[in-house]
Amino acid sequence: MYSFRRFALLLAIVLPALQAALAQTSSSSSSSAPATPSQDSQNQAQNQGQLSVQARIKARRAQRRAAAIHDAYDHLYDIYGGAGYLRFTPGASLQRVNMYDWNVGFTRYFSERLGVTLDGRGYYGTPFIPPLQSPSGQTKPAISQYAALAGPTYRFYLQPKYSISGRVLAGFTYGNFSGDINGFNPTSFGLWADGSTFAASASLIAEYNIAPNLGLRVAPEYYATGFGSTIQNNLGFTAGIVYRFGKQ
Repeated sequence: MYSFRRFALLLAIVLPALQAALAQTSSSSSSSAPATPSQDSQNQAQNQGQLSVQARIKARRAQRRAAAIHDAYDHLYDIYGGAGYLRFTPGASLQRVNMYDWNVGFTRYFSERLGVTLDGRGYYGTPFIPPLQSPSGQTKPAISQYAALAGPTYRFYLQPKYSISGRVLAGFTYGNFSGDINGFNPTSFGLWADGSTFAASASLIAEYNIAPNLGLRVAPEYYATGFGSTIQNNLGFTAGIVYRFGKQ
């Protein structure tokens, strides 16, 4: 009899606790229940709306960039002018000389990227002649050369504010090595003989656009000549202003 009373008392304590635990479990499970189909469709519509706004913004940016590139490079012609520098070998036994140049050119473009360039330039320098090698005692005579070149230009990287191009030119150059040695033969000074020979150039051109039709240009360059039946491998650069005109 005493045991039965203890068992009944235990049930009286445990049953309310079990009912409270079951109620809490049912409420938590109902709160974590999956969203209804209407809620899913609302979430998907919201996500799609955000993606469409981002896509429109991205498309407008791409359109503005394409229009700016078109405005800058959709020209039939450009002309450029400037100055430059060249390390030139003035004679087979002489050390290299610093030569400074003027440089002008004209390019006809057949697309935004491909064109054909005509280029003219003049170089001026004063090589050092060792005193024992100079028949007149003159050690720094002035020399010059003038070149006319032509070849293709290709823009391989375009941005609204700048571009990178490659250019290869070939033609002829005339060397005047005797104009400052008072009638002596330039070969007696170790210089090349006066005359014409081939010239070739390969350069990498970087342009920065100040306006859609106006830019600043710098072009590191390899420049080869053929004086004295040899090949002079020279390095230098040109820099200047480029003006574009005429719509394609």
